Amino acid sequence: MEQSSAVIGSGIGGIASAIRLAVKGYKVSVFEQSHAPGGKLSQLRLGGFRFDTGPSLFTLPQLVDELFLLCGEEPREHFRYAALDTSCIYFWEDGTRIRAWKDTEAFSKEVEERTGVPEEKLRGHLDKSRELYRITADVFLFNSFHKPSRLLRPPAWKALTGLHRLDALTTMHRRNQKRFGHPKVVQLFDRYATYNGSNPYRTPATLNVIAHLEHNMGAWFPEKGMYSIVESLVALARRQGVAFIFNSPVEEVVLRHGRVAGLREGGRFHPFDRVVSDIDIVRLYRDLLPGTVLPKKQTRGERSTSALIFYWGVDRDFRELGLHNILFSNDYEREFRHLFETKTLPDDPTVYVFISSRQVPGDAPAGCSNWYVMINAPENVGQDWDGLIDRTRTDILEKIRRCLNIDLGPHIVQEAVADPRTIERDTGSYRGSLYGLSSNDRFAAFNRHANFSRKFKNLYFAGGSVHPGGGIPLCLASAKIIDQEIPPANHQKPLTNNQ
Repeated sequence: MEQSSAVIGSGIGGIASAIRLAVKGYKVSVFEQSHAPGGKLSQLRLGGFRFDTGPSLFTLPQLVDELFLLCGEEPREHFRYAALDTSCIYFWEDGTRIRAWKDTEAFSKEVEERTGVPEEKLRGHLDKSRELYRITADVFLFNSFHKPSRLLRPPAWKALTGLHRLDALTTMHRRNQKRFGHPKVVQLFDRYATYNGSNPYRTPATLNVIAHLEHNMGAWFPEKGMYSIVESLVALARRQGVAFIFNSPVEEVVLRHGRVAGLREGGRFHPFDRVVSDIDIVRLYRDLLPGTVLPKKQTRGERSTSALIFYWGVDRDFRELGLHNILFSNDYEREFRHLFETKTLPDDPTVYVFISSRQVPGDAPAGCSNWYVMINAPENVGQDWDGLIDRTRTDILEKIRRCLNIDLGPHIVQEAVADPRTIERDTGSYRGSLYGLSSNDRFAAFNRHANFSRKFKNLYFAGGSVHPGGGIPLCLASAKIIDQEIPPANHQKPLTNNQ
C-alpha cells in the first residue's frame, strides 16, 4: 500500500522536505495557505519592477544542488548561479567605504587601507570563523543533537572534542572589540548577529561562525534572482510527483493514539502517514494542535527581530551601489536597545539596500533600479506601526542622503511596504519575528524546537523557527535532518525475538 506524507507550508524548508520524502517513495502533498509557494522567499511586481521580498543573500548553494543530485538530475540544467566578486559594500556617514571582496586577501587589504586594522587580524578572524564552522557543522547545523544516538556517531564525536573552542562564554561584540579595536571593523562583523535576528551585544561569539559562510565559502546569486530558487525546486518537486495545493490553509493536525493520523483542511479530513510542518512552531501548537501545550522553551527566550522593508522602484541607476549595500548607523548599541528593550525604531537605523537589477537587468526598466530597503525592526507587540513607518521613511531617506549624497525621494516612482504586522499576516511568523527565537544567550541553540516530535509519532518540523535556525541554508539543513529521521516508504521495522 502506498504511503503518503503531507507538508504544511511551502517555504524553502517545506519544499526541500517534500523532495526528500518523494525520493524515499512517499506520495507527497504540500498544503499552502497562499496562492504561490515560497513563504518568506517570495517576489513582488510593481509596474515594470520585480522584487525578491525575502532572503537576499545566497550562501552554501551546494545544499540546493544536493536536492537535484538526490533526484538524479544535473543541477546546472535547471538552476544556475554565479559567485559574487563583492559580497557587500559598507558605507559610513564620514565617507568611509569598504568593499567586501570575495578574495579574502583583497578584502583584508581593503580593510587595512580604510581603517588601519592590520591584514593579519582580519585573516585571523576569518580563520577562527572557519574553525568554528568545522566544530559546529556536524553537531549543530546538519545533525539533531536532540537525540543522544546522533551524538554517538564518529563525526559528532570529532566535533564534540572541540566544543571548548566554541567561544560561547563571551559575546560577539566583546570578542570583535578585543580582536579588532577599530569601531568600524567591529561594527562590520557585529552585523552578522542580525543574520538570525539577534543582538551582537548579547549573542555568544560562537555566532561569528556566520562570517565564514559569506567570506570563506563565498556569496552567490541566482541567474534569475532569489525567487528562482523556489521556482526551480518546486519544478523539481513536481517532477518527483509532489502535489502542491495552494489557497488551502490547514485547520488542524489530527492526532490519534499518540501519532499523526492526517490533516483537516477545507473542513475535510485527509489521512496521512507522516506530516512535516514548515510553519512557525508557535502558530502550529496554538492553532493546529488543539489540546497540546506549547513547550516552555518556545516562550522562554526572546523573539528575534522582524523587519521594515520599503520596495522602491527608482527611475535612476546609481552606479556607486552594488547588489548588497549597508549604510551603518552612528550608534549601533543604541539601535539594538531600541530593537530589544524599548521595542521601537531608532531615528538613525542601519539601512540595508538590495538592488537585484544589478545582476538581473530585467528586474527594472532600462535606466532604472529596484531598491529593496530594509531595516531591522522589533517583533510586533502592538506598536503604532503606521506612525513609525511614516517617520522612519523620512529617516531612511535622510540616511541615504548623508551616506550616499543621493536625494532619492524624487526618484521613487513605485512603492510598497512590509512591516512586522504584514509579515505576521502573510507568513504566519509569530509576532512577525523572522527567525523564531533569537540567539541572545549562550543556551539559545538548545531552546530551539527539535525537528521531530517526541510526543507524537510521525510528526516533524522544518523551517526557520526550529533547529538549526533561519535563513536559506539552515532551512535546507532542517529538511536534511528530517530526512535522517524518516525511513523509506513501506519500510518495515524488523521483528525482534520477542515479537
